Amino acid sequence: MSDLEAWEMGMKELVAVIFGLGLGCNALLFVPQVVALWRKKSDAGISLVTFGGFSLLQVVGIVHGAYHHDLSLILGMAASLLTCGSVTALTIFYRWNRIRAGVLPKRNC
Repeated sequence: MSDLEAWEMGMKELVAVIFGLGLGCNALLFVPQVVALWRKKSDAGISLVTFGGFSLLQVVGIVHGAYHHDLSLILGMAASLLTCGSVTALTIFYRWNRIRAGVLPKRNC
């Protein structure tokens, strides 16, 4: 193995680690929203389309990572799906309860 090949292999590993850490940080970005939803017990101000779309894209990312045997992608997307999926699930839960109770959402005007 030449020095260039060894350097390239080392760089690929470094980028993979940084990518995995970045995906982990991405997952952490959803935690404040989960906490806010849990405390307020309300879906007000939460876009189900946005968070549902994020969750769907994370599932696609997990499948893509599985096809390419990319463990950092699989784990990072799974962590993001856990946190973003929690926002999605709580939003659905609180929205369903609100609709069943016949309560209209509060509008910020």
